[in-house]
Amino acid sequence: MDTVTALEAEQQQLVLRQFSYDDAWELGMLLRSLAVERGAPVVIDVRHGARQVFRCALPGSSADNDAWIDRKRRVAERYAAPSFLVGARFRAKGTTFEESSRLDHNSFAAHGGSYPVTVAGVGVVGTVTVSGLPQAEDHALVTEALARLMDHHEG
Repeated sequence: MDTVTALEAEQQQLVLRQFSYDDAWELGMLLRSLAVERGAPVVIDVRHGARQVFRCALPGSSADNDAWIDRKRRVAERYAAPSFLVGARFRAKGTTFEESSRLDHNSFAAHGGSYPVTVAGVGVVGTVTVSGLPQAEDHALVTEALARLMDHHEG
């Protein structure tokens, strides 16, 4: 399975039954716990709609990570797709997001780490973003936390 297909399948699986402000906070705290136990120097941002519900910077992260959060989040919001998937789609076409998107690269970055929060029957209701690790690891940390939140809702 190619990267684009795998990332699209993953997005189809990571759909929540609900996403309240409490769920946004829980997701942020879950990400923080995972990052702390792994010594990951990240910034974490969770939004419900346009409202920032959770923001946390861990030791070793920098102000550059704050800028990356905003750039990656704008991609996830605009495309209603994970920022890693958006970048992979451009690469699969033999180009890059930077070359072909026509978007300001100071405001948008199709690098892994931002994910649209999707609720079944509703659609995208927010975003969750991590910055500080290589892009595939940022993406994996977010998807792990979303899967754990889903499991918590199931249980």
